[in-house]
Amino acid sequence: MCLKEKYMPERTERMWHQIAEKFSATTHFPNCLRAINGKHIRIQKPCNTGSEFMNYKNFFSVVLTVVDAEYCFMSIDIGSYGSASDSHVFERSNFGKKLNQSKLNIPPNQPLPNDDTGVPMPFIFVADEAFALSDHVQRPFGRRNLTIEKKNTHTQPNTPNT
Repeated sequence: MCLKEKYMPERTERMWHQIAEKFSATTHFPNCLRAINGKHIRIQKPCNTGSEFMNYKNFFSVVLTVVDAEYCFMSIDIGSYGSASDSHVFERSNFGKKLNQSKLNIPPNQPLPNDDTGVPMPFIFVADEAFALSDHVQRPFGRRNLTIEKKNTHTQPNTPNT
């Protein structure tokens, strides 16, 4: 048996539901399937590659796109240039392609817990601002266009009114 099949099997709709339930129990974030991030793995500069593997951190790397929850890898893509953005690597990875083609067996939308309206919401992957938004990829609200006052409001811990 291939290690991929044993440790990174194709997920069924039932498996996705179990993952979402575990994610919700751990993080209190319903309908979330996994977290997506990119990681630069330092390498020696390959011969005759110029700056293709040079990343923004100023060292040579290959990008490892990781989709994980509870520190378990679900999808790994190795071999992209260090100069490639996380979003670019993700879009071209097998996982990213399957997600965009709706071939991951993601369950149909379902209402969030304690939502009186019962509006069905999609199951999603969370990512940082380096990733493009889509029906199944969500990220934090962009801070680029916030005023300084709003940035401070969003970064300060909640304090009781006195």
